[in-house]
Amino acid sequence: MTDSRRTVPTAGSELEVLDAQLQRCQETLLIKIEGLSDEDLRRSVVPSGVTLLGMVKHLAYVHRWWFRAVFLGENVEFAWSDADPDGDWRVEADDTTAAIVALYRDETARSHAIIQAADLDDVARNSPRGHTLRRIIVHMIQEIARHNGHADILRELIDGTTGE
Repeated sequence: MTDSRRTVPTAGSELEVLDAQLQRCQETLLIKIEGLSDEDLRRSVVPSGVTLLGMVKHLAYVHRWWFRAVFLGENVEFAWSDADPDGDWRVEADDTTAAIVALYRDETARSHAIIQAADLDDVARNSPRGHTLRRIIVHMIQEIARHNGHADILRELIDGTTGE
């Protein structure tokens, strides 16, 4: 695996540090799937049925939810519903690896642009709890870091590769 992740600054504004840490977590997930075949990305090696490609798809939609639907109040579509709450984890036969990775890259780039255009104390437009952008970023760092740990385990079970 090639480590092409950004370095998180040791000094800078809170916004710069949080955004850089979020981007590093986002980039880490892509490193976890680097070099695997489409078959391996779709293969589940755990009883839950989770796959690495499903995890990428899930996190793309989690970004869309928090940054676009909750923070900006956009009316956007999701792969889940009340009838199918796990739709964002499922990789359909017509889903391509390239399309899911592109979706993830697009949603993470949008999240970065949203962060750069806002203030950490801005309150989400569609949050009954009054989440600020700061809270959303911290939550997303935690969410992606947790799934990166899961991705480590899945990757090791698939091909023995480990990494940071």
